[in-house]
Amino acid sequence: MRYRAQRLERAGILQVVGIADPLKIGFDLMAMIGVKVRPGSLDGVCAAIVALPETSYVASVAGGYDVLVEVICRDSAHFGELLTRRLHTIDGVTGAESFLILEMHKMAYGWGVGEVAAAEATA
Repeated sequence: MRYRAQRLERAGILQVVGIADPLKIGFDLMAMIGVKVRPGSLDGVCAAIVALPETSYVASVAGGYDVLVEVICRDSAHFGELLTRRLHTIDGVTGAESFLILEMHKMAYGWGVGEVAAAEATA
């Protein structure tokens, strides 16, 4: 099993990471931010957001927003600075709406594909 995992890691298919709950290790603020982007600017905006050290999740999406971003900050002052002085000033960002995370009820990065397939089979 170990050799197969190493092969998958080298191929870029598998990434093994440890995930800590940021709210339990000294960071006081997590938020999701829905970002609206000027047409034609999506790739550049995503690249700039990915470069921000506070971002833990960046995804281009379909719907009311063009990009969803999860950020982890020390406190509300840190979050305000990130939002107003850095995120809002990225060329191509036309708007953003913040959603403060009050409590994490599930933070899992395993997909549970086997569980989903089993549930579908019994349905």
